[in-house]
Amino acid sequence: MRNENVAPVDTMGCESLADRTATPRDQRFQTLVALMLSSQTKDTVTSVAIKGMQDNMPGGFNLESVLALDPPALNAFISKVGFHNLKTKYIKQSAEILRDKWNSDIPDTIQGLTSLPGVGPKMAYLCMSAAWGKDEGIGVDVHVHRITNLWGWHKTKQPEETRAALQSWLPQDRWHDINNLLVGFGQTICLPVGRKCGDCKLADRNLCPSAVVAKTVKVKREAASLKVEGAEDESLMYRRIGVADKLEVKIEDVDTAVPDIEDLGRGPGKRPSRTRK
Repeated sequence: MRNENVAPVDTMGCESLADRTATPRDQRFQTLVALMLSSQTKDTVTSVAIKGMQDNMPGGFNLESVLALDPPALNAFISKVGFHNLKTKYIKQSAEILRDKWNSDIPDTIQGLTSLPGVGPKMAYLCMSAAWGKDEGIGVDVHVHRITNLWGWHKTKQPEETRAALQSWLPQDRWHDINNLLVGFGQTICLPVGRKCGDCKLADRNLCPSAVVAKTVKVKREAASLKVEGAEDESLMYRRIGVADKLEVKIEDVDTAVPDIEDLGRGPGKRPSRTRK
């Protein structure tokens, strides 16, 4: 199903953004920066920012060039990504740490990566896999956390709980793939809002306990009468209308939506209103 639906992560995900003509060291640095930019930002926006840095940064996109840039100039390169002011600060600070403590390369340990400003466990595990080829843990973002809970694989409240739960049983040779598979699935079918359960093969095969699919239900309706104003004949004053023993309606026309896990705890009015035809 993922192969049939190309997702943004497949062509613009952080793992694929580094310039393959650059040195391995510079590719690792570009991957780290791409992951730092990706937080709260769509892949399409992150990829454009990285491409702009690769094409236009004086001296090329590498650690030395970032160190040489003034913060406003770096901020201009990433101005379209979410929280770009804070990320400018984090990238500049991280570049200095890499120069001073890591021989101008990125750390090759989870502890080292998470010591960098703005780099959490999710980024660190993804970076270890993409930059160093080491699958030491599962990168759990909002899609992985949300979808695996929807599937009933576990009941977790935080991404780190989800990572521990998945790593307790999922074979390690699957750790690299699961993030990409579920992120793409969340971008194309199992959307955070408005899941396309009708297009999902898991729903067709009853593999998703949270699926909401179109069904036909039977609704009983009582006979109704309508008073006809102005009728002179008393026998015509009332006319039977809309009498039906059974009426077929689509379940999607009934407002029975169950909130996604990301919406739990939010007040009313946060979800977009349903448009009725």
